[in-house]
Amino acid sequence: MEEMIYNRLVKKEATLAVIGLGYVGLPIALEFARKIKVVGFDINADRVDLMKQNIDPSNELVASDFEGCDISFTHKLEDLKEVQFFIVAVPTPIDQSKKPNIKPLIGATTSVAKVLKEGDYVVYESTVYPGCTEDDCIPVLEKISGLKFKKDFKVGYSPERINPGDKEHTLANIIKVSSGCDAVSAEEIAKTYELVVDAGVHRASSIKVAEAAKIIENTQRDLNIALINELSMIFGRMNINTYDVLEAAGTKWNFLKFQPGLVGGHCIGVDPYYLTHKAKELGYHAKIINSGRAVNDAMGAYVGNKTVKMILSSGKSLIQSKILVMGATFKEDVSDIRNSKVVDVINEIKSFSCHVEVVDPHADSDELNDEYGFNLVDKINAPYDAVVVAVNHKEYLKLDENYFKSILTEKGVLIDIKGIFKNSISDIEYWTL
Repeated sequence: MEEMIYNRLVKKEATLAVIGLGYVGLPIALEFARKIKVVGFDINADRVDLMKQNIDPSNELVASDFEGCDISFTHKLEDLKEVQFFIVAVPTPIDQSKKPNIKPLIGATTSVAKVLKEGDYVVYESTVYPGCTEDDCIPVLEKISGLKFKKDFKVGYSPERINPGDKEHTLANIIKVSSGCDAVSAEEIAKTYELVVDAGVHRASSIKVAEAAKIIENTQRDLNIALINELSMIFGRMNINTYDVLEAAGTKWNFLKFQPGLVGGHCIGVDPYYLTHKAKELGYHAKIINSGRAVNDAMGAYVGNKTVKMILSSGKSLIQSKILVMGATFKEDVSDIRNSKVVDVINEIKSFSCHVEVVDPHADSDELNDEYGFNLVDKINAPYDAVVVAVNHKEYLKLDENYFKSILTEKGVLIDIKGIFKNSISDIEYWTL
C-alpha cells in the first residue's frame, strides 16, 4: 500500500475519480484532468451526456474549460474499477424539517465501496458535521468492500470552497484545507491537491478539524448577515436607511462589512443546520446559531409582508394588484435555484391573493415549476402595482428610474432588496432593506 499514490497519479499509473459532477465536482475534475488521468462520475446519465459534449449542465463553465483535459465521463459503476483515488463531491442538503440529509453522501459512498480495492484512497469534499466521515461513511466503505480502514484503504477530508458564479475566487487561487486518517495519507492527499491549488494547501490536524473548519466558515457568515438583517428591521422602524448606517460605520478600520439580504443557496443557508443537528445529538442547544438561522429564514416573508403593506398604503386593492418579481435564483448571475429565498417573498405576497409574475434571465422555468410550483413569464406584462428586484443580476444593474416608472402603475412601489438603486430613485415610492 505504501507505494505512494501521489507519484502514481502524477505518472498516470493511477487514476483519480470525482464522484458527483455539480457546481463543486466538475471544476475539480477538470482541473485535475489537466495534470493527471481522471474519471468523472455522476449518476445522472443526461448530465453525463452533456459533459461528453463539453457542456456544463450547471452553466458555470464554457466549452473551452473542457479542452486539454485527460478525462472520461461516465454514469456506469464498472468504469470506476480501475480508479485508485476517489473524491466524493455530492450535495449535502437539508430536508423540509431542516435536518441534514446525508442520503446522497451515503449513496455515493456505497457506489465507491462496491469498487474499492486495497491501496485506494477516498477523500470527501461534501460539507458535513464533524464526525460524519468517520462515523457514517467509513463503516459503509468497510462493510460493503470487506476491506479494513487504514490497513487496506485510506480516507481523507478536504472541504470544497467553490463559490458559484465567482470568477475571481477559483479552485486554483483559494487555499485548500485537507486532512487524512494518518500522517502518510494526510501528506499524500495534500500533495495531490497541490497539483491544482496554486494558493497552497493547509494541512488540518485531523479529519474532524477539517470538517469543523468548513462548517464554521458558513456559520460565521450566516450569523453576521443575520445581525445586519435584524438591524435592518430595527432601522426600518426608525425610518433610517440601513445602507447609510453601514456606510458610516464602515469607515472604522475593524468594522465587518456585511449587508442585509436573503440568505439562501446550498451553503450558508444549509451548513449551520448540520452543526446545530450534531450539537443537539450531543445534548447542546446552539442558541446563537439557531437564532441567526431564525432571523435569516424569516427575511423572505418580511420582505413580502413589507411589499403588501406598501401596496395597501398606496390605496390599492390587494386582490386586484399585480406584482413583478425580478430574479428567482439564490444569488446573482447564476442559474442555481436551490434553496432560493426569493420563493419565500413570492409565497408571502401570494398569500394575500395578489397576482405575482416572475422573470429571471438565468433561471430555468421548468426547474422552478418542478421545485417550487411556479413558472417564469416570457415577457414583462406592465403595468405593475409593485416591482420587487430580488436578485442583483448584472442585467438589472443598468436599469434606471425611468425604466421602473415605465412598468409601474401610478403610485406603484419599487422594492429593492439588495439596495442596487438606493441613490438613484427620487420620484417612485421606494423601499430597501
